[in-house]
Amino acid sequence: MIIQYDGARYKGWQKQNDDVSTVQGRLEDILSGMTGENIQLIGCGRTDAGVHALNYTANFHTNSIMSTETMFKYINDNLPDDIALLSAKDASERFHARYNILSKTYLYRINNSRVKSVFDRRYVYNVNEQLNLGNMRQCSEALTGTHDFQSFTTLKSKTKSTIRTVNYINIEEKDGIIQIEINGNGFLWNMVRIILGTLIEAGKERLKVKDVEDILNAKKRAEAGPMVPAKALFLKEVFY
Repeated sequence: MIIQYDGARYKGWQKQNDDVSTVQGRLEDILSGMTGENIQLIGCGRTDAGVHALNYTANFHTNSIMSTETMFKYINDNLPDDIALLSAKDASERFHARYNILSKTYLYRINNSRVKSVFDRRYVYNVNEQLNLGNMRQCSEALTGTHDFQSFTTLKSKTKSTIRTVNYINIEEKDGIIQIEINGNGFLWNMVRIILGTLIEAGKERLKVKDVEDILNAKKRAEAGPMVPAKALFLKEVFY
């Protein structure tokens, strides 16, 4: 299943106590009603409360003989307006929406104008101070590749690896809207939002490349920039 959702009123993707205040919980409720089975969805990862998805991948197992086309219509007919099923198809029994991932791309949108965005306010982060995109791009290069991103996560675990690979960070601006795409093989808890906050500090010329390298080497959350708001972050695409 490829799912699109506006995360504004949800507590993220992952189900909490069988409620429907999460995207997973809402979908599982519909799928279980459709099949008469206790359906458990496997998602491509957690998204924080307030984060959106353009193309979120999930899979489930069922004994239902209902066609995927019939399922597709039933699910969309019963979903709220802020969740849509873009496609549904049969997959291999061995397919796993999380473990088979090669990489993910996240998109973040910044309104870098003196005037706040009125109609798009729920989906952009307003930054009034003019950002230096050249410095942001230079600093982003220090974050690409395979690194220990311990400084860029709120993860407290001492046993879980904090090494990840960021394949690229693209920063583009059009009509006052800055779009930042980050692609990697996986992301730690809040890692994308902390990277973005750090790059915005670079855009404000408070950090240079050497500073970002020092932040990586410090392996301390307190050394990195602030965590940006979730409302402007979108899971753009998942690659298998």
